[in-house]
Amino acid sequence: MRIALLALAAVISTSLAKPEMHPLSDEYIEHLNNKNLPWKAGRNFDRDIPLSYLKRLLGAKTMKVRSGLKTIHHEDNGEDLPKEFDARKHWSNCKSIGVIPDQSGCSSCWAVSAAGVMSDRVCIHSNQTSQLRLSAEDLVECMVEGYGCSGGFVEQAFDFWTDHGVVSGGEYNTTGGCKAYSMPGCSHAHYDTSLPKCKDYPSPKCNKHCDKGSKLKYNEDKHMGNSSYIVEHNERQIQLEIIKNGPVVAVFGVFSDFFNYKSGVYTRDETAKGIGLHAVRVIGYGVEDDKYPYWLAVNSWNDHWGDKGVFKIMRGNNECGFEGEIVGGLP
Repeated sequence: MRIALLALAAVISTSLAKPEMHPLSDEYIEHLNNKNLPWKAGRNFDRDIPLSYLKRLLGAKTMKVRSGLKTIHHEDNGEDLPKEFDARKHWSNCKSIGVIPDQSGCSSCWAVSAAGVMSDRVCIHSNQTSQLRLSAEDLVECMVEGYGCSGGFVEQAFDFWTDHGVVSGGEYNTTGGCKAYSMPGCSHAHYDTSLPKCKDYPSPKCNKHCDKGSKLKYNEDKHMGNSSYIVEHNERQIQLEIIKNGPVVAVFGVFSDFFNYKSGVYTRDETAKGIGLHAVRVIGYGVEDDKYPYWLAVNSWNDHWGDKGVFKIMRGNNECGFEGEIVGGLP
């Protein structure tokens, strides 16, 4: 499956050289809605946003050589699994699961999704008593193997958690933790005036101090993960992992049509062109209209994108490589 994801990255790189309809044009959105797709397209971004900006919203990297993470396999006695599962409902006291993050103008999806899963699992494995949020900012700033706002590796983010620990911290301008996210949520569309206009951010420098005003000390606030691993590349194994341990991170290929997702179960349109790799938090699964099995995932482009920040993607066929790199860990 890792080879398949690397091959997908190569396809994405090649397809960028083929000019077609601009992915944010009215013409392209209409084209998608005229196809017999199990999802609806609509405007999430201004039509004049350049392709370079859309690529900036991605940033996941896949390793050409396997990391040191083990692959986990759950014993499976063949019992019936729930037809639908939503971690937000199953662990309703874990508020982090329902948070829709905004990575802003930084290619930090790898860090935002990883920190989100770590936070979710801290709560889940505390019997829903801990609301500790782990800091995406700490990963963006201080993970040596990462590239900050130029992208990074999800697997190594989980390695960092188990080897060095991650300090506490939530979204931009939140308090109570050591390091809040330093880049504000932003508006991708001119008609949305509730957020500031987006801009590109450079990678922040590693600052081993907590935010001004915090009473915490950086070195004393490190929260260590107990284990990190790759989930076996199998639909049922991924389902079992989510049901047992909570949300996971998926790395997948993003194509030009995905930016216009509004509702339904996403499948890549055959005319869509590859843009890059992205990392998201997978919080459940289900079946729509009794015929479209899907994974339920949380994006990191704020709640004005897609279906209030959430999307469904076809399950069971490794759509866009979605089942090819699933990462998790335990606190």
